[in-house]
Amino acid sequence: MQREKFSSRLGFILISAGCAIGLGNVYRFPIITGAYGGALFVLIYIAFLLLLGFPIMTMELAVGRGSQRSIASSFDVLEKKGQKWHWFKYFGMAGNYILMMFYTTISGWMLIYFVKYLNGSILQFETADQLGAVFGGVVSNPTTLIIAAAVVIISCFGICSLGLQKGVEKITKGMMIALLVLMVGLAVYSCTLSNAEEGLKFYLIPNTNGIQQHGIWTVISAAMGQSFFTLSIGIGSIAIFGSYINKDRSLPGEALTILSLDTFVALMSGLIIFPACFTYNGGVTADASTVGASFLFTTLSSIFNAMPAGRIVGALFFVFMTFAALSTVIAVFENIVSFWLELTKMSRRKIATINIILMMVLSLPCIFGFNLLSDVTIFGKGIMDLEDFAVSNVLLPLGSLVYVLFCTTRYGWGWDKYFNEVNEGKGMKLPKWLKPYVSYILPVIIIAVFIMSVI
Repeated sequence: MQREKFSSRLGFILISAGCAIGLGNVYRFPIITGAYGGALFVLIYIAFLLLLGFPIMTMELAVGRGSQRSIASSFDVLEKKGQKWHWFKYFGMAGNYILMMFYTTISGWMLIYFVKYLNGSILQFETADQLGAVFGGVVSNPTTLIIAAAVVIISCFGICSLGLQKGVEKITKGMMIALLVLMVGLAVYSCTLSNAEEGLKFYLIPNTNGIQQHGIWTVISAAMGQSFFTLSIGIGSIAIFGSYINKDRSLPGEALTILSLDTFVALMSGLIIFPACFTYNGGVTADASTVGASFLFTTLSSIFNAMPAGRIVGALFFVFMTFAALSTVIAVFENIVSFWLELTKMSRRKIATINIILMMVLSLPCIFGFNLLSDVTIFGKGIMDLEDFAVSNVLLPLGSLVYVLFCTTRYGWGWDKYFNEVNEGKGMKLPKWLKPYVSYILPVIIIAVFIMSVI
């Protein structure tokens, strides 16, 4: 069967970036940036993004394009006879499912809050404590969460069932363009607020306060961790899009464009949040050690509710957050559909139908973890935190290590084949002098990140 391809380079760039752009880097990035020294932290973060994220992303894309397969069979195609790299596909596929087990729930929260701002029902609550009670009421109602998650799951698998070009590319491209326009508009509005200048100084002017307070190693490790986990590399979520593109352009330039778009969105979110925090909330009210998704629904919602145009700004903000969430869900669901297409003879629609049911069941533990199973903890973590930990702290770094070793050692695909694949086509080339770094130093850094993130 002829493998589908993207109809345009723009579609590939926006969809790959949509997969990388997640809720965590949109709301968490500006907060840890503020906590760890503003612009100085950003510079360290971007350095690690290039040192870690860039080479690993080129490897995922190269494996995908070289094999023309998803992680379900890419290693089978590229490995030498008798090798066992293909065993990793089970971990990669599991990683995509586990990620969606909790990500669909969080995406449902975004939908719920968009509706609350659209109908104005949330505007009567002013303080963060009151809004915290509202958020507690939302997550303690399993019926509401199941309905919201069902809307996300059915709509996103429905889009994937339409095909790569007619469904995934067409819808996600429009969604990503709308996301970027919304973000720029909200940032411009936020920068016109009365105390925006103080917020922008806090966010953009380098200072050593974060280093003095937390220590240089803590700041560096935070930047390293954020740069590594922001791109969702290591479980084949990016490799699938490499399999949908032709060889007319080299992969380093494409990877750099995706990284730049991901970083742009993260930086722009700070331009929305900090001017608003300093105008309506007296400054930053959360730090890197405590900030979570609830920051959006308590502190940030209290800021929106204090604004004269709070209903409109809040609704637009949660539309933007919903698009950021759904772009990732659609990208990962497309990866899941691709697994099934390669491993079975089923149609897209049948695969989508089966996985709608499967994903609804798999999302229940996370949903119930906030209400019916709220007392259940495993290794001291709630259900959502455990699922997040399994993906972010275990599968992503270990998967990235597998890709690096597979692409650089003679026991895998090998440096020469990776180097030829990544540089085929016009555009930016990966230099040969990077071989010692990606072959010997990068694996050590990944192992260090893994140990830090687990311990």
